Amino acid sequence: MSDKNPEKPQKSGGGCLGLLMKLFMLIFLVGLGAAVFFIFQPQDLTDVGGYGPAAALVQRKDIKTTLQNSLDRGFEVNLSEEDINGYLARTLAAKQNGLLGKNVTLDGAWVRLEEGRVEIILERRIFGHPLTISTYVQISQSVSPTGTASTEGVLHGGPYLKDIPLNRGGRFGQLVVPQGFLHLVLPAFAGLAEAYKPEIDLALGRMARIRIEKDKLILHPLEPFDR
Repeated sequence: MSDKNPEKPQKSGGGCLGLLMKLFMLIFLVGLGAAVFFIFQPQDLTDVGGYGPAAALVQRKDIKTTLQNSLDRGFEVNLSEEDINGYLARTLAAKQNGLLGKNVTLDGAWVRLEEGRVEIILERRIFGHPLTISTYVQISQSVSPTGTASTEGVLHGGPYLKDIPLNRGGRFGQLVVPQGFLHLVLPAFAGLAEAYKPEIDLALGRMARIRIEKDKLILHPLEPFDR
């Protein structure tokens, strides 16, 4: 006698799991595509003081001479974005030989001064396509048990997200990236730092106090009790 009510096969949970994995993969691909899109979109630099080709034509402070005079005479120095970017625009062409490969050109290097940090931006072209990369820098000053003061630049811009131990490293195009991603572009910034080593040594190596504010870098060669 034939079975008139055969049992229906049980549906496997694998179908739901497979659908969930496809959903996660779709979200990942959409996120990756969005990230790549923003990486290839140069950030807007029109808010940066002294930005643009005209910066090289404006005669502002000679940063190296100004820092040396401050150290020699013991007075405070205030540098604006326009001061720094004008100096970079005037001097970068003479310093950039060997910084980049033959398929990469450097259109400019700029700084954006924010409260407590500096954003150093490289404006480049790779195979003719405009790109920007940047790194955040904060100033860390400490005094050793022997009383020796030291100053160094810290390559991050503070927490990426609140209460999460992950720091903002900089920006690739318009995309803010974690600090670990800076390893991909550190040689470019190291080359720039080497080109401006005399100025950096005067500022970080010899200034007693450094403070970064919105559109203002304040340096003083003396400790408060030395005045």
